[in-house]
Amino acid sequence: MIVTAAPQRRRLFLGLVGALLIGCVVCLLFQNAGAATGSESSADDHLNPDLPEQTDKFPAHLYYADRNNSYLKSEQRVMHRLQDPAEFAKTIVAALIKGPQKELVRTIPAGTELNAVYIDPENVCYVDFSGAVKKNHPGGINSELLTIYSVVNSLILNVSEIDRVKILIDGSETSTLAGHINLQVPFKAHMLLIR
Repeated sequence: MIVTAAPQRRRLFLGLVGALLIGCVVCLLFQNAGAATGSESSADDHLNPDLPEQTDKFPAHLYYADRNNSYLKSEQRVMHRLQDPAEFAKTIVAALIKGPQKELVRTIPAGTELNAVYIDPENVCYVDFSGAVKKNHPGGINSELLTIYSVVNSLILNVSEIDRVKILIDGSETSTLAGHINLQVPFKAHMLLIR
């Protein structure tokens, strides 16, 4: 009787060890499958050009005109800092076109659209607006100055890869926006316009 009990215990023990090993293998397979799915989706996101990669949230300072249209004031927005500086610059300009969220005044005329934004190897950012930026501009040297430096300061002071900004209209250079300020050269930030 003792002789027959030992083989039964041995079979039971081997059966439990086998079941435990099978369970471990199944768990490892599920873990590896989950990890592979996660890495595939992040790889797909990286390869998909329609999904810009985001990093941490960034407190951007966008510059709009004060109520008297005399100088620029900052309006802070929390934005996603995109890894591609040109895409981040595009997001900033799109927010400027939409206008301020608080008591400040828009600097880019209503109806203006953004055609393109790109940054060259010399850190010059080219911002191409639709013709409405010129056609719908209210005119006057101060309004023209604030429109230009709203864009220039918002880009240079938020995107470290940008040193100067060149404004284009419908893909071409133009002499001025409203008859006063030469647009044929790139602009650096103008801190004296900010209050």
